[in-house]
Amino acid sequence: MMNDNENMVSDAVAQDMELTDPQGSEPQSADAKNAQEASSNDDFHRTGRMQLYVRRFMRRPSAVVGLVVLILLILLAIFGSKFSQWSYDEPDFAALASPPSAQHWLGTTVGGSDMYAMIIRGLGRSLTIGIFSSFGTTIIAALVGTAVAFFEGWFEKVGMWLLDMLLVVPSFLLIALIVGMAAGGSDWLWLAIGLTAFGWVGYARTLRTLTLSLRDREYIRAAKFMGVPSFTIIVRHLVPNLGSVLVINTVLGVIGAVNSETSLSFLGLGIKAPDTSLGTLLNAGQSVVQTSPWVLVFPSVVLIVLTFSVQLIGDGLRDAIDPYSRSGGKAE
Repeated sequence: MMNDNENMVSDAVAQDMELTDPQGSEPQSADAKNAQEASSNDDFHRTGRMQLYVRRFMRRPSAVVGLVVLILLILLAIFGSKFSQWSYDEPDFAALASPPSAQHWLGTTVGGSDMYAMIIRGLGRSLTIGIFSSFGTTIIAALVGTAVAFFEGWFEKVGMWLLDMLLVVPSFLLIALIVGMAAGGSDWLWLAIGLTAFGWVGYARTLRTLTLSLRDREYIRAAKFMGVPSFTIIVRHLVPNLGSVLVINTVLGVIGAVNSETSLSFLGLGIKAPDTSLGTLLNAGQSVVQTSPWVLVFPSVVLIVLTFSVQLIGDGLRDAIDPYSRSGGKAE
């Protein structure tokens, strides 16, 4: 009997020891354990979507290099003229077709214009046209493409018919005519407007195809059922869900617009003297490439570097936004 009592006492003591910590503190209650688990969960921080995109983008060295180069080119286009004693419209008649020297860092043209000042002006003008046209094209294409897909029935049929008709319009010639009629130094503005007016059509068709998979989602149907205006649904729900595609194509659209401007100006159908752009400089350099090669080489190098940097940024954005990217992490 005594042995049984001693066993019962020893079992009770063992149970009390299991409920206490090694220091002999009081046993933890269920509330204390829940509070401890909650505090440990608070230490876990979720990564926001934008923060995740930035982190993935910064993990790609080539994209970072492209971003740095593009920023340097933009700063050069804005502040580069402050480092030169010559203006783009101020020729030096004592140095006609002069090679690079201490006075003219990148040489001069046949007319005596300083190539450094001309490239700074041309780079700024080409970037202005490219950015203006790319953003305008993206906005128009996003609204039209999503609207054509959102409104079914006759509206979608008419919208697709108009898009197909606009695709066969000779936009290159029409833009050249629009710019040719411009006067008073406003040719760059009309060129940007022309590139925007005819550059959104193919992009809108692509966005319309992507929107077809969104218009039947539950939240879109719920918004329709609640009587939310159609324009509000397009702007608040459809367009934001295409944000990744819009961002990538906006960045790459800058290069597309710059290349279009360069092509038109190279053919003499874009920016006209006394203003200048990269295409105008290439047009002037191709006729004197054998006697003054620097007139063609330096603008070509700037255009290649600009195109390559934006291409690297576009690839980095595509890799950062891609949910199946090799970069680790999961957006909240």
